[in-house]
Amino acid sequence: MSQELLAQLALDLPKGLVRTAVQAPDPVLSTRCVEVDPCDPATVSLAADLLATMAAAPGCVGLAANQIGVGQRVFSLDVSAHSKTRTHHGRFVLVNPVIEQASRNEKAREGCLSVPDFTGDVKRATRLTVSGRVPGTGAAVIITTDAFEARAIQHEVDHLEGLLFLDRAAGAHAIHARQNYL
Repeated sequence: MSQELLAQLALDLPKGLVRTAVQAPDPVLSTRCVEVDPCDPATVSLAADLLATMAAAPGCVGLAANQIGVGQRVFSLDVSAHSKTRTHHGRFVLVNPVIEQASRNEKAREGCLSVPDFTGDVKRATRLTVSGRVPGTGAAVIITTDAFEARAIQHEVDHLEGLLFLDRAAGAHAIHARQNYL
């Protein structure tokens, strides 16, 4: 699916509400999320809330539904303004995502809105294909991407599986206090 079409689909969502981010160790973050109907008005509203909440959080490039307390398989993403981005598909939301293919693992540092005090070194695929559904229309999409966007998608899909980046870090030596640059 083209970058323009994905971005347009995100623009077609109603204006969302900014929700409070859930922080670890809240149990919703460690529980696998359930699949939902992408055409259900509640799913469309959730998608809009994810985009609004993500936009209100400085530096946030992705947000999974369980990070706002909803145990459903929906996430939003927008890495377009991040300095590490090579390929991107703009601002979008995927419902019931499935990683279809992943290759070329590489270790890099990650942070998370739900784990505000730490970052961690995590090995993830640098090339990725993910499928999912568009909220509202239910249209099937397949996204093939690389680099930072691939990492961010895997991070969000992990949330939907009930995993944090802390669960993927190679041990205590790979967890670091977050640096604040004021």
